[in-house]
Amino acid sequence: MISKLLIANRGEIARRVIRTAHDMGIRTVAIYAESDADAPFVTDAGEAWSLDGRTSAETYLDAAKVLDIAKRSGADAVHPGYGFLSENAGFARAVMDAGMTWVGPPPEAVAAMGDKLSAKRLADTVGVPTLASSTDPAAAGDVGYPLLVKAAAGGGGKGMRVVATPDELEAAVAAARREAGTSFGDDTVFLERYLGRPRHVEIQILGDAHGGLVHLGERECSIQRRHQKIIEEAPSPVVTPALRAQMGEAALRLAAALDYQSAGTVEFLVDGGGDGDGEDATFWFLEVNTRLQVEHPVTEAVILVAGTPLDLVREQLRVAMGEPLGYTQDDVVLRGHAVEARLYAEDPGNDFLPAIGTVVAWEESTSPTVRYDSGVHTGSVVGVEFDPMLAKVIAYAPTRTEAALRLALALERTRVQGLVTNRDFLVATLRTPAFLAGDTTTDFIDRVRPPRRHQPSDSQMRTAAVLAALWQQGQNRLAATALRTLPSGWRNSAMPPQRLDLLVGDDTIGVRYAIRRDGAFDVTFASVDGFASTATVVEHRADGIDAVLDGRRVSASVRRDGARFLVHGPDGDLELIEQPRFPDPRAELPSGGLQSPMPGRVLEVRAAAGDRVAKGQVLVVMEAMKMEHHLAAGADGVVAEVRVAVGDQVDGGALLLVVDVPDAPDEA
Repeated sequence: MISKLLIANRGEIARRVIRTAHDMGIRTVAIYAESDADAPFVTDAGEAWSLDGRTSAETYLDAAKVLDIAKRSGADAVHPGYGFLSENAGFARAVMDAGMTWVGPPPEAVAAMGDKLSAKRLADTVGVPTLASSTDPAAAGDVGYPLLVKAAAGGGGKGMRVVATPDELEAAVAAARREAGTSFGDDTVFLERYLGRPRHVEIQILGDAHGGLVHLGERECSIQRRHQKIIEEAPSPVVTPALRAQMGEAALRLAAALDYQSAGTVEFLVDGGGDGDGEDATFWFLEVNTRLQVEHPVTEAVILVAGTPLDLVREQLRVAMGEPLGYTQDDVVLRGHAVEARLYAEDPGNDFLPAIGTVVAWEESTSPTVRYDSGVHTGSVVGVEFDPMLAKVIAYAPTRTEAALRLALALERTRVQGLVTNRDFLVATLRTPAFLAGDTTTDFIDRVRPPRRHQPSDSQMRTAAVLAALWQQGQNRLAATALRTLPSGWRNSAMPPQRLDLLVGDDTIGVRYAIRRDGAFDVTFASVDGFASTATVVEHRADGIDAVLDGRRVSASVRRDGARFLVHGPDGDLELIEQPRFPDPRAELPSGGLQSPMPGRVLEVRAAAGDRVAKGQVLVVMEAMKMEHHLAAGADGVVAEVRVAVGDQVDGGALLLVVDVPDAPDEA
């Protein structure tokens, strides 16, 4: 039996494992880096141990330190979560050698599948179709273009590059090796045939130590950016019962060859089936993940075993304790549909670049009801050290369309303020006709092009601006130290209306408001001639306002963070920035200045002072949040100054180099 479980992970992953362990009566131990000291998972656990104040992702990869804490805490089992040490066979063996229970598959299976090349060889051996590949860059022509350069020990899109022509191969291999070495400690890469419009479909498997082995149907994970999943669903809209049986049998052949125990995932690429019937679809083996997957909740939502919902973490713990599964493939039943979205701190409008900042407000939707697996709360800080995922949000419904629309509305009603997120992009994606029709291949984002940012209407912006202004006047009255009994804005002579100028995106809204004898407000807008509105405050709260605007009742949460008003109302979140009446002059960035998009480390500087460069030419390569960022010249010119060197740590917005850009010639 397991009585005390150490979770060798962080964030929503750790919280997910802790929740099930506590439900089973198992005590838990968390480990944390200094930057995670105030994270929710730390207080969720029964006890938490510091990893000596270090703050980088490598902190959680220190197997010796994690094992030492496990021993000192009295834990008798270790669950690795997913990511970090979850697919480290050496760590699994060390846990077992220390006399503790490893919650995962046997180390031999982890080692065999941890290398994508050995996994492909095993797939070939058991008759599972695979794509053409090679470890030799010189054999790229035999593999065929376009192709993928992939990290042999990789996952999550790290160490992966698409190569369209031979001219791109050398640089892609070098970049993939570098990223693979940073992310996985192994820079081995290989080439694999690239499919332009496949679906990413995976089969969930479960095995025990008594020969029991089942699959739990499929998940489709085709909505991706940078080869990383952001929307997953179960079942796939194109997988027929016949295709499900074929893929399930292929997955189980691999699992049986590995003597697989615990939860795992066999991933495939599916080509065809675009008309929705799946009859012409074919599949190829991609890889095996010897751990729980981020997207496992959609499987939990749609699978019944002998009429009972399944908790995959509970099954992992049962198997680790030596229990048999207690059911067979015939007991597994699929029902309804589930869709999951990954909510990230990132900017879709800036090529999905990760964002950093503080979660000023976090509030989950209560209607519609959905599942949240989150790693943050109000006040959480998202830094550069770790993956910027904030939460997974999962909706279940009897039909696929209903599940997608329920998830979209829940995301829209989720209050997440203070930093840039992909929430609005996810909402837009889920509501596109293409997604609702099941046209979800891996090129979806580039092909369908859902709006990267939400552009509120003029009416929505004016509504948010009025609510912010009237909420602020209420706050001012509460803070007044003199004449507190007088109405807001009262004067003993005719005076101009009160004013608040707010920046919403690229638009400035000048709100002008004056109180009337009946307590209502006359509202006008500096930028809209002839437009007038009437507003009545029904209730003013410390965290929001309820008002009637021209006969329409509107309620919103309002929070102030410095010059920012964070408004969450019927149209989702809007950020409005108060504009000073007399703005301070700011130093201008040189016209050819190249800035760091976020804090990170300089990997390469590809230009020197005096070099002539062309628009689009990569001048600096940076690493931030375990990803490489290639920064290019914005125009043709000559490098005037280089301010950084390889290895430098730089802040977001730092000036890296300056390019002198010649003035455009005067037109005749």
